[in-house]
Formats: sequence, structure tokens, C-alpha cells
Amino acid sequence: MENHHTFLYFAYGSNLLKERLQLKNPSATVHCVARLKDYRLVFGNHRGLASDRWHGGVATIEHSLGDEVWGVVWRMNMSDLESLDSQENVTLGAYSPVELSVKTKGQELNCRTYVMNSCVYAPPSPQYLQVRLLSLCPCSEHLHDCRTYVMNSCVYAPPSPQYLQVRLLSLCPCSEHLHVKLQD
Repeated sequence: MENHHTFLYFAYGSNLLKERLQLKNPSATVHCVARLKDYRLVFGNHRGLASDRWHGGVATIEHSLGDEVWGVVWRMNMSDLESLDSQENVTLGAYSPVELSVKTKGQELNCRTYVMNSCVYAPPSPQYLQVRLLSLCPCSEHLHDCRTYVMNSCVYAPPSPQYLQVRLLSLCPCSEHLHVKLQD
């Protein structure tokens, strides 16, 4: 994790968006971008019950040899830990906190993240995908490989490169800087 005053949190879903995470966790600051090896991103609902907030599947991760999930590592004060657990519905049993090792620029970091319990696969809602896409604006100082990052190793078919580029252009105020190489 970190020292006794802060911890590292690996986000891969809606908490990629700084404005969303910092609403209830004001200490969160970007530490780096990292990847979690041997996991894949999936969308679903806890026990098959759609979220009242998102009206569709939400992100979780599951073990999958050879796959990887990209995300953001946030440094947060311990004082935000209870709020983060609450946001992830830990007390309701929807997600469980886990500590996993992520890789970034030649080093490994131990981070807290969350894994959905009793996940029933379900497609994400348009609102949920939009939050993930907003976090990937190509002018972001931290994120660059949008297509892989948005839907990497997802159970549901990822959007085509053309759709993703149109979507990013419509979301990013600096669309003239779209320099991301979208892979097929």
C-alpha cells in the first residue's frame, strides 16, 4: 500500500474520472497509469441486479491469464478509505476490497482495488461508458491508449475504432489533439 497516512488505489471503472472520484474523496491525486496483469475487464451487476445509479452493467475485474487491465493509480489519504469503501458498496457486499500488484514503468506497486461479488455479466449503460470515455480525453496528461483502455479484454465486444474516434472527438474539447493510434 503506502505509509500509514496514505494508500494507493487502482481504478479501472467510473473512478477513472477525477471529478467523480474527488466528489467524496477529495485527497485523491493521480499517482500514475498502470496495468494489472492476468486480469480482464468485464461488465456486470452484483447478483444480476442493475444499479440504480448506472442502469446497466458496471466494471469489475476477473482473473484471466494473459490478459491485462489498464487503470489509474490514485494516492489517497487514509481518511478517505471509509468513503471509498462506501462508494464501492463494500458494506452491502457488492464489491470486496483486495490488494493487487500493478506494473508501471519498470516498477510494481501494491494497490487497493475492488472486485465485484456474485457478478452476473451485463452490458454497460451508455451513461457508464460515457463516464469511462470522458476520463480518456486525448488531451489528458496521463492517458494515451484509449481503445485498449476503454474496453480491454472485455466480455462484450469493444466498439470499433471508428466509433470510438467519433465518440472521443465529440467528448473532448481539444479534439484537434486526437493523436491516439487506435488499434484494430
